[in-house]
Amino acid sequence: MAKRLDLKDLNIFYTKFHAVSNVTLSVPPKSVTAFIGPSGCGKSTVLRSLNRMHEVTPGARVEGSVLLDGQDIYDSAIDPVGVRRTIGMVFQRPNPFPTMSIRDNVVAGLKLQGMRNKKKLDDAAENALRGANLWEEVKDRLDKPGGGLSGGQQQRLCIARATAVEPEVLLMDEPCSALDPISTLAIEDLITELKKDFTIVIVTHNMQQAARVSDQTAFFNLEAQGRPGQLVEIDRTEKIFSNPSQKSTEDYISGRFG
Repeated sequence: MAKRLDLKDLNIFYTKFHAVSNVTLSVPPKSVTAFIGPSGCGKSTVLRSLNRMHEVTPGARVEGSVLLDGQDIYDSAIDPVGVRRTIGMVFQRPNPFPTMSIRDNVVAGLKLQGMRNKKKLDDAAENALRGANLWEEVKDRLDKPGGGLSGGQQQRLCIARATAVEPEVLLMDEPCSALDPISTLAIEDLITELKKDFTIVIVTHNMQQAARVSDQTAFFNLEAQGRPGQLVEIDRTEKIFSNPSQKSTEDYISGRFG
């Protein structure tokens, strides 16, 4: 069941460096929210904080809260591994396990959770690959290495791997930046399909992509180098791209900077 995310006064630090300041926003269930903004403004940092992935960097910490249907994922009683199972992530570059078979790539997370029933694993692999619009392309070579697929296929394989464990939220950090235009459109079509079942947050540098796939768009910016990134505004994507409230948003979207 897709869930709602609420960020309240979120501040993110790396040791003494204040990376992101006072972010408050909401992500409705079964929707796509795009994070846009110039490099270094903190949008990927915020994304990685949504499933505590930023914590793998030594010295990283947050202040404020990230609520998943009202439950703070930073509560001391919450297991970060469980958070990452509930809030899956797809990274910028396709990262299948290259020597592992296509099938084993998809069900790797399920095996980590202790699933051993072969039929259940096979069914889960097929369902996830169908959901990623990849089944017809790979069904006759499921035992071949995942690293043998094209870049676009590898990224869809990673999406299948992320969805196989049935998360409630899916985070995507520039999932098309390493792909050709045809593969990019395939991923964009897939995102539109996936939002029927998942809450999706995507970071993208591609303005057209944000306009095509997202329901709402959040614009992040820096006041100056060395200052924390901040959320400038968030609104319906149509409004952000046609009539943003802030001049800096309009300047960024129109290509005046960034």
